[in-house]
Amino acid sequence: MNATDLAVRLLTERPRPRGIAGWRHAHWLAVGTVCLGAFLGQLDASVIALVFPALGRHFDAGFAAVEWVALAYLLVLVALLAPIGWLSDLVGRKTMYIGGFAVFGLSSFGAGFAESLWILVGCRAVQAVGAAMMQANSVALVARGVPEHAMRRALGIQAAAQGLGLALGPSLGGLLVEHASWQWVFWVNVPIAVFGILAGWYLLPRTRTCPTEAVTTTVPEPRGRAPRSRAPHGRGARARSPREPRFDLPGMLLLTGATTALLLALSTASGLPLPGWAVAALLLAAAVLAVALVRQERRAARPILAPGLVNTPGVRSGLVVALIGYLLLFCPLVLGPVRLTGSGVSTAAAGLVVTLLPAAFAVAATVGGGLLSRGWSDVTRCRFGAGLAAAGLLLFAVLPVSAAAVAAPLLVAGYGLGLLLPANNALVMRAIPAECSAVGGGMVNMARSLGTALGMALSVLGVHLAGAASGGRTVLVALSAVAVAAVALTRPASPRSRPAATR
Repeated sequence: MNATDLAVRLLTERPRPRGIAGWRHAHWLAVGTVCLGAFLGQLDASVIALVFPALGRHFDAGFAAVEWVALAYLLVLVALLAPIGWLSDLVGRKTMYIGGFAVFGLSSFGAGFAESLWILVGCRAVQAVGAAMMQANSVALVARGVPEHAMRRALGIQAAAQGLGLALGPSLGGLLVEHASWQWVFWVNVPIAVFGILAGWYLLPRTRTCPTEAVTTTVPEPRGRAPRSRAPHGRGARARSPREPRFDLPGMLLLTGATTALLLALSTASGLPLPGWAVAALLLAAAVLAVALVRQERRAARPILAPGLVNTPGVRSGLVVALIGYLLLFCPLVLGPVRLTGSGVSTAAAGLVVTLLPAAFAVAATVGGGLLSRGWSDVTRCRFGAGLAAAGLLLFAVLPVSAAAVAAPLLVAGYGLGLLLPANNALVMRAIPAECSAVGGGMVNMARSLGTALGMALSVLGVHLAGAASGGRTVLVALSAVAVAAVALTRPASPRSRPAATR
């Protein structure tokens, strides 16, 4: 057996056992398996903020260096979502999803044994590879394995799993740091990942019978040209036409470079030990790379940012609102523990209090919309949610810092964001033509990850410049103003039939 045959055998997806595949409710087992990955990814995203102080003490490092445990994860995630989605079309989504659990579990295990902060950052970057392998395929696996009549309910269950992971992260992180050690924040992922591998192997339906099986996908064309289809190389696939679009590798590298330079500039301004001139140099590099990215995306056959879609009325502003929404969500997740522990609240108690923010977000995102008038449009829900978030963050800034005082503001802010983001995402996806929905969903995911990274970086910058008390208050007041800006940015969706949407 040569290397090619071995690779094909390893990558060929195995069918489910006959007893499971033939059961009429088997699709719910597949949904449950996808929910494991959704839960794990969001748990890891929200738990990490509670570990920053412990990591700083253990590695004798400043806040600006420690935040890269989170930022490295987010940068790799932003960079790999699009290429892994493309690669999954070739090797199979079930294979990639199970592989994501394996990579995530192994890197989590290694992270607990990291002997230096930068080894830990490296483990987190590898962890993000596994997270991207799961995130890029979760919705597609649900769509593949669930009947049309159950699709809405299945996606709602997946959203609830994400909300549960996001809500449990701060409280679990606080308890583990206080009563065990920071290492257990990573080791707790291992049994979930092992269970996910077993569940994926036996419960997910095949998406390929052979990793090189042909598949046709729609490619959104820039500047008004009609979308066209492509099929990958492989056994049984037609030969690739020289004019067929390839993955936009230069665009991915430019996006990663621009984002990394911007976040490094913010970290250097926050105390990362780099020369003083590095801030200006990094900001200049970020600007140059951003301009190069725009030029690359305008001429790419298959752009990762799809300028034609971004320029569609309602999409650009919706992506900005998505970025703002996650910035508003994750800034308090970083600032909350710092402000509360600085006022004498224990780490475990601070984690429980901060949990109120993502818990309210999860409730509002899944069932909270039912409490509003059915006559409210998505635009009205966005504006109302952004207004609640602005009020909650302002109260968090001005009220005394105690567990009892900040509980209500966090609930209000979280509930508002839980109304804002799902309604905004619906507006964005409604403005994008159906044949380009995968590209549009990828851009929403990128906006979410960039907003999360900026939220963490700006929180650390505020604390570094003005201290945990006044710096945190200043950042929260600024966030409240940004939430008001989200109200103004919200626009009705453009009809999908408009020509601009097909670019």
